[in-house]
Amino acid sequence: MELTHPRLSGPRTAVVWAALRRELDRHSGSAADEGTAQEPLSILDAGGGTGGFAVPLAEAGHRVTVVDASPDALAALTRRAAEAGVADRVRALQGDADALAGFVEPASVDLVLCHSVLDVVDDPAGVVAAVAAALRPGGAASILVAGKAAAVLHRAITGQLAAAAELLAHPEGRVAERDTVRRRYDADSAAALLRAAGLDVVEIHGVRVIADLLPAAVADAHAHAVVELELAAAAHPPYRDIAAQLHLFARRP
Repeated sequence: MELTHPRLSGPRTAVVWAALRRELDRHSGSAADEGTAQEPLSILDAGGGTGGFAVPLAEAGHRVTVVDASPDALAALTRRAAEAGVADRVRALQGDADALAGFVEPASVDLVLCHSVLDVVDDPAGVVAAVAAALRPGGAASILVAGKAAAVLHRAITGQLAAAAELLAHPEGRVAERDTVRRRYDADSAAALLRAAGLDVVEIHGVRVIADLLPAAVADAHAHAVVELELAAAAHPPYRDIAAQLHLFARRP
C-alpha cells in the first residue's frame, strides 16, 4: 500500500502524513538516482500504541519497531499488523519512552516517530537525546508535541479563565496538579529541545489548526476542504502557532 490511502488523510493527521510521505519519497528518489532498488527503511515508533502510524508504514514495505508502555496497546498493534498481513515487519516492545536508549542500537534507524511523548515523559531532553542517538547520520525524526497557545485559548473560550491564566503563566504550560499533560510547547521551545540534542530542525508545522475549531458536522461534510485548509495553514504563523499540536521534522547531521 502506498501512503496515499484516504484513511491516512484525515484532518487530524494529514500534516504529519504529508511530512512522512516526503521523507519516504526522498529515499525512493535517492535509490532511483543510484539505479538501485529501494531498501526498506528501519523505523522506530516511540509510544506508537496500537499502530496508527506503524501499520501503514509496514504496509508500505518498511520495518517498524514500536516501543510502548501499554501491553494492551501492543496487543492491539499485534492483531492489527496480523490482520494487515504485515506481522513480519512490525516488532512490538513493551517499555517506557524514558528508557528508549535501551531498546535500539545506536545509529541503526532511518526514521524515528516520537508523537505525543515529550508531553508526558519524566525527561524529555533524555528522550530526544536517545532519538538522536538511534538515528543513522542523515536519518530523520518526526516529533509531535502539545501546543501551549491552543490549550490557553481552549480554556479561555470554554470559560475556564483561571485555568487559562495559570497555564499561560506556567513555565511548562500546564495547570498544576489537575493536568494530564506534563508540559506544552511553542515552536521555539520545542525546536530548542531538538537542537540541544544535535538535531537540525528542518520543518515546523501546526497540526489541527482548523480541525479542532469546527463542529463535527461541518468537518464531516467538507472533509477534503478541511484537509486542504489544514495543509495550507500548517506552516504559516500565526496559524501554525495556535495549533493543538506542533509537528517538528528534524534530521541528524
